[in-house]
Amino acid sequence: MWWANTPVVVGLDGWLTNAGRVTGLLAGYAIAVLLALMARVPALERGAGSDRLARWHSMGGRYVVGLAVAHMLLTIWGYALTDRTGVVGETVTLNLTYPDVLNATVALLLLVGVGVVSARRIRPKLRYETWFHLHFYTYLAAWLAFGHQLATGAEFAVAPVARASWHALYWGVAALIAWYRFLTPVRLAVRHRLRVSRVVPEAPGVVSVYVTGRRLDRLRAEPGQFFRWRFLTRDLWWSPNPYSLSAPPGAGEMRITVKDLGDQSRRLAGLRPGTRVLAEGPYGAFTAGGRRARKVLLVAGGVGITPLRALFESVPAAPGDLTLLYRARDERHLVFRAELEEIATARGATLHYCVGPRALIGDPFTPATLAGLVPDLTDHEAYVCGPAEMTNTVTAALRAAGVPKRRIHHESFEF
Repeated sequence: MWWANTPVVVGLDGWLTNAGRVTGLLAGYAIAVLLALMARVPALERGAGSDRLARWHSMGGRYVVGLAVAHMLLTIWGYALTDRTGVVGETVTLNLTYPDVLNATVALLLLVGVGVVSARRIRPKLRYETWFHLHFYTYLAAWLAFGHQLATGAEFAVAPVARASWHALYWGVAALIAWYRFLTPVRLAVRHRLRVSRVVPEAPGVVSVYVTGRRLDRLRAEPGQFFRWRFLTRDLWWSPNPYSLSAPPGAGEMRITVKDLGDQSRRLAGLRPGTRVLAEGPYGAFTAGGRRARKVLLVAGGVGITPLRALFESVPAAPGDLTLLYRARDERHLVFRAELEEIATARGATLHYCVGPRALIGDPFTPATLAGLVPDLTDHEAYVCGPAEMTNTVTAALRAAGVPKRRIHHESFEF
């Protein structure tokens, strides 16, 4: 659009102003793409996986903020040179006299604010619920910036096709967000009438929540996938949280298992039978659907056992072809121990516990250790789930041991 609608660029002021136009267009396009990635479109969620989409969104967000800041600085500088005035005076003039520029300034401040609270050093210090709701200001920023782009963008003033395309892009993304993030959970609630049936303690700080409903088989959920759950109590209704299915879903019941990691997860232990539930999903590509090898290795760390518990019971495998490695701090934190041992016996599967501090048991996830625990390691399809650091360590060890990248599937509970 910029190339087609830009005459010959002359002078430093012209180059600066046009660089501002280009960075503004890129920022406007990129923010629409990032919002689409987080619209929870099933095709994207199942094709790429939610953790990968979240990483793309996080990485792209840094570029959007950088482009937006560059757009502002370059444009003000270019206009100031053209008008032969100071940068501060030009900033005031643009905000007070140009249509929707003040809105764009507010949008930029919102984007920078969201970027700051999402920074690696700051994000862990915030409650998930606080960070989640602050992120909604991105919608307001996108809306304010959209009006600014159409009101002052030279590309849209002279090119009706470009203007129509920009409308189609933004309204299309808005429709995806409205349908999949807001209307679909209500539609599923009406259709399936989800309710909590019981809450069962599993380990210190870990509970399983059983949810019943009508025709749950029509959700087409697979072991390894997750839903975003919203429990309709006074303290929990306002924030959905992602929890994996910890058992293969049935026609009338689903189970999730949650570790106490904050206020939200802690309150789940007090849920009462009959509590209504809204659920978005199923999401995730962490399933046996893309499997390429006959033998299967599951590697779990901590509460990362939840989706692997479901896969351990359901993934097709002959006796001797299925192995589960389960890492935990101590035996008290082994969730589903009785269930796992029962499944291993029934299926002829191998079950290894890696329990205790690394100083005592050594590193269980070196290439040599993994190869010793799992004969024919390179012939396996591997599924890894747990804390981000553990997931990265195991993935690297599997690669170093010779397992092809295409046969390593991982999901981090940090996304």
